[in-house]
Amino acid sequence: MASNRARSSRFTPDRGLTTRMVTTMFLIGLLYVVFVGVLLALVRGAWPVILLGAGALFVAQFWFSDRIAARGMGAREVSPEEAPELHGAVDRICALADMPKPRVAIADSDVPNAFATGRSQKTALVCATTGLLRRLEPEELEGVLAHELSHVAHRDVAVMTIASFLGVLAGVMTRFSLYSGLGRAGRNNGNAAIAMILIPLVSAAVYAISFLLTRLLSRYRELAADRAAALLTGRPSALAAALTKVTGEMARIPTRDLRKAEPYNAFWFAPAFSSRESLSRVLSSHPTLEQRLEQLGRISARLARP
Repeated sequence: MASNRARSSRFTPDRGLTTRMVTTMFLIGLLYVVFVGVLLALVRGAWPVILLGAGALFVAQFWFSDRIAARGMGAREVSPEEAPELHGAVDRICALADMPKPRVAIADSDVPNAFATGRSQKTALVCATTGLLRRLEPEELEGVLAHELSHVAHRDVAVMTIASFLGVLAGVMTRFSLYSGLGRAGRNNGNAAIAMILIPLVSAAVYAISFLLTRLLSRYRELAADRAAALLTGRPSALAAALTKVTGEMARIPTRDLRKAEPYNAFWFAPAFSSRESLSRVLSSHPTLEQRLEQLGRISARLARP
């Protein structure tokens, strides 16, 4: 039933962005296959251990990463009695989108933001910070929640978990190959020394490429979520106002709080940066504010046409 409802969600798809996301996922998958193939070629005789290790790592990240992130961001599930306004806004968006209601949570943080986690609609959780609830008007809050629920409807958390897995795998496999008995077992083999040099180099290259591709994919999905939320609510200007307000308020947040939020930027509605010169701005998981506002402006103009 849940899968049928997910397919009939009223969140409008963006075929152009979807094509780009699928292409990026294909490249990430291809990179994963090549990487494992190189490991198998360099560390012969250890392929069962490598495949089992890769599989176990993937399962662990896929099943637990969203829960770990939610806990790390301080999400506390709340009832309708505890947060009637937030639950009411989520109810309205879910009714508009024709999708099941996720669990609702609040994070006690002055950083104005929101996020959604969950591999599927059954396990989904949407969370707003106290700083966001205090600053946004009801229409702006609904725009932000529609953005986050679009991620849930399109299973973006699962997509990004799979996409980011390769970078994690590269690092773990490098350590495994360097410090395990695999390297020691082949000391008398002339190829062992070559393998111990090539594996870190290959892993570093794989990590760098997968990181850039994952960031590209993340920016695509943020634009797609903005577009879907704007079309679903019919109020792109409210989402634009929320974006402008949240981004502007970030400059007033203490650096200490921003540093605590920065590691989870891929989950947030808008990224938190502890400094203007942060490298995260160059390799951000989100499009720039200007790109997001420009897209919302085009949607607003199109909706205004008779």
